[in-house]
Amino acid sequence: MVQELVIALVAVLCAGALYVASAARVIRQYERGVVLRLGRLRENVRLPGFTMVVPGIDRLRKVNMQIVTMPVPAQDGITRDNVTVRVDAVIYFKVVDPTNAVIAVEDYRFAVSQMAQTSLRSIIGKSDLDDLLSNREKLNQGLEVMIDSPAVSWGVQIDRVEIKDVSLPETMKRSMARQAEADRERRARVINADAELQASKKLAQAAGEMSAQPAALQLRLLQTVVAVAAEKNSTLVLPFPVELLRFLERAQQQPAVEGADTGRTGRQASVNGATAQPPSSSGNGSPLPEAEAPLPGTRTSEEPAVPPAPTPPAAPSPAEQPFAHH
Repeated sequence: MVQELVIALVAVLCAGALYVASAARVIRQYERGVVLRLGRLRENVRLPGFTMVVPGIDRLRKVNMQIVTMPVPAQDGITRDNVTVRVDAVIYFKVVDPTNAVIAVEDYRFAVSQMAQTSLRSIIGKSDLDDLLSNREKLNQGLEVMIDSPAVSWGVQIDRVEIKDVSLPETMKRSMARQAEADRERRARVINADAELQASKKLAQAAGEMSAQPAALQLRLLQTVVAVAAEKNSTLVLPFPVELLRFLERAQQQPAVEGADTGRTGRQASVNGATAQPPSSSGNGSPLPEAEAPLPGTRTSEEPAVPPAPTPPAAPSPAEQPFAHH
């Protein structure tokens, strides 16, 4: 009798241990438990720690409450300005309502992934290439709103969406490189022109100051010579002042002008003396007879001698002419 009681007690204990083992559940700190009893949802959500369910009747679904990092596969699309691009992204989300995550959607991870891909294609078609390359923050916010709108009913909260990479065709890369190079060259030319303008203004001011003090130009010349000589070159270029050349040219022209003025003054004096001389008289007081007019064809001493006209050479005789070439 006692033996039968002991066997029954041991059997009950084994059955109890087996029941406890099959009914015991442990929920981690980052998880929440949703219980379905005979297919119906239990209202209370099991918190982290040890919990019990009815074996064969209750079914416990654990839901991870951590932030999930999910990469979005690269999507090919055409931008609003008709450029083919390939864009990939990454999405961060977490479950805020474990009940809706289990009841409202079959697989919330797959649903969020598909929604992210379709939203990424839509945002590519609505944006320009410049926005995809430079204004990503605005696109990330728009993509987050597009994904978060249907995900709220699934008990999922979209924490962040980031566009990782934008792949462009090789032809577009070369075109953008040429555009950037042309833009940099334009800015370099503008900066160079501005520098030339400022330098010309300063040089004009310096020229005005040096023109007021001629010695300053000579000092500047000496400074240039010293700067060139400091480099220990074998050849020294010494610029010759233009003012010195002009001074020498004026010095050569002045004696010639003075000589011409002196000759002109002597000739004028001789002409005036000849005109003012009175007619001379003979010894008996009678005036001298007037000079007879020269005969036609004769030459006076005052008239310059006219050289005879050259006579043309005589034509050669027929015997002296050379034989004609037939």
